[in-house]
Amino acid sequence: MQESINGMKRTSMCAELGEANVGEQVTLMGWCHKCRDMGGLIFITLRDRTGEIQLVVTPESSEEVKTKAASVRSEYVLAIRGDVQLRSAPNDKMKTGKIEVAVTELRIVSESETPPFYIEEDDTANEQLRLKYRYLDLRRPNMQRNLMLRHKIAKASRDYFDEAGFIEIETPMLGLSTPEGARDYLVPSRVKNGSFFALPQSPQLYKQLLMLAGYDRYVQIAKCFRDEDLRADRQPEFTQVDLEMSFVDCDDVMNVTEGFVSRVFKDALGIDIQLPLRRITWQEAMDRYGSDKPDLRFDIELKDISDVASKIDFVVFKSALEAGGTVRAVCVPGGAKFTRKEIDALGEVCKTYKAKGMAWLVPSSEPRGSFLKFLTPDDIAAIKDAMGASEEDLICIVADKKKVVWDALGNLRIAAANKLGLIKDGDFKLCWVTEFPMFEYSEEEGRYMAMHHPFTCPMDEDLDNLESDQGNVRSKAYDIVLNGCELGGGSIRIHDRALQMRIFKLLGFTEETAQEQFGFLLDAFKYGVPPHGGLAIGLDRFVMLLTGAGSIREVIAFPKVQNSSDLMTEAPQPVALKQLEELGIQVAKSSEEEDIDNLVMD
Repeated sequence: MQESINGMKRTSMCAELGEANVGEQVTLMGWCHKCRDMGGLIFITLRDRTGEIQLVVTPESSEEVKTKAASVRSEYVLAIRGDVQLRSAPNDKMKTGKIEVAVTELRIVSESETPPFYIEEDDTANEQLRLKYRYLDLRRPNMQRNLMLRHKIAKASRDYFDEAGFIEIETPMLGLSTPEGARDYLVPSRVKNGSFFALPQSPQLYKQLLMLAGYDRYVQIAKCFRDEDLRADRQPEFTQVDLEMSFVDCDDVMNVTEGFVSRVFKDALGIDIQLPLRRITWQEAMDRYGSDKPDLRFDIELKDISDVASKIDFVVFKSALEAGGTVRAVCVPGGAKFTRKEIDALGEVCKTYKAKGMAWLVPSSEPRGSFLKFLTPDDIAAIKDAMGASEEDLICIVADKKKVVWDALGNLRIAAANKLGLIKDGDFKLCWVTEFPMFEYSEEEGRYMAMHHPFTCPMDEDLDNLESDQGNVRSKAYDIVLNGCELGGGSIRIHDRALQMRIFKLLGFTEETAQEQFGFLLDAFKYGVPPHGGLAIGLDRFVMLLTGAGSIREVIAFPKVQNSSDLMTEAPQPVALKQLEELGIQVAKSSEEEDIDNLVMD
């Protein structure tokens, strides 16, 4: 039996009621979370997005109400009218645990089959099952809190930037495919057969054009698309809080961003962030933390012990240094108590990041270590002093190319901190990383690539090195980092057409290919370009970090899985041949399908 709600108007949400409402008649609507028939008393927990409240049906209730209440099951949609009263046995675990509603009218608006998993806080159901039935998963209280916090952050964004003089402008979803980034998602054109739009990887070029157009301060909560491999904090479609400003330098953009982040923490979590945020150059971040997104919630740092290592007769150290590499180490506080198995596990972390191995040393009165036979007492003392270690500490050493050493020890310090319980829930550490390299060398491409994007402005003092020493050119780029995750990044842009052409040339573009790919931007640069810069913060990632969710999927209403598919709608799917013909598209057979066809023909 399913009934309408005609004539009933909801007077309150479930968790909005309290002791002040005792004696009032209320009308509530929501889902049955659970129903308990105590033989004379029937208790129903009613749930909506604000929370839960207990309903009670007593022997004195009407026969109609008692009959309907006895038939109620989990996830039935109910509309009830009743009187608020104090509970005889309060429940401190419920926000409304001191009151209940004695039901005088009950309507079963919609029945439900038994759900494939419990609609519970932090239910341990398989994630694939949860994503297949995402509409049920989204009923869970923790998922609803995540999405409501996301709403609060989006609102705080719009309020803050409006007050700061920014104009919200939408940029196109259908644009030109451009290189020097992740793969584009392409959209075929029906009216221009054989041609394609690209979904935006970011609004980068459009927001630069808006600065040229004189809008001075732009902001947008922008949808972006990148066809790349997924991970816990990455999705093929994601959302950015995107901004751009004219007549600014790095400090101006960073100061506005700090104000925004501070506002979000205050509005969303009630936390005051101390400003200004700490600033670390890229070089310092790599040398001290082995990462350009350092986690500052604990004090373990990398130290360069190449000078000490050069005096030790150990072939691993000597080979690395002779090849132009480095020898660096971290001191794990209290690590002397680790078992050999636990130390070996840290070595495996290093190997995961391409290190050939990890040397280790406990510099106690009776020293232990993996290369102890190569060390003199003076060597041990020198390493101990260089690391500032105590006898209770474990020193982990990697010798290799700088990048390998940074990656290996940067991840080892995090693994050690997790093992030692040094990272606390609810601890937030923010910083800026500045002066990123302008270029990074790609072994795969055999050339230098833009570390951020080709529109990033080099540092003024490094302009003379552009053609002669690309590896040491710094950029006016900056990332804001939260708890070891890149929260957002940006840069001051190139506004000089001649400099932009120099950068394009260094990145392998001819004048013809640059004009072909970015002609509209280069043409616009002929008409008076203000100095400008901006930044984009990943909204999904921000919400993930503030909620403590383990995956970005937990803060997106309808996310994709590892292979970029949607388990609920089962997209992507093949489309009708007629649609492909209209678009002038022919789908090539996979190699497996061709093999099957050949077998059939044989």
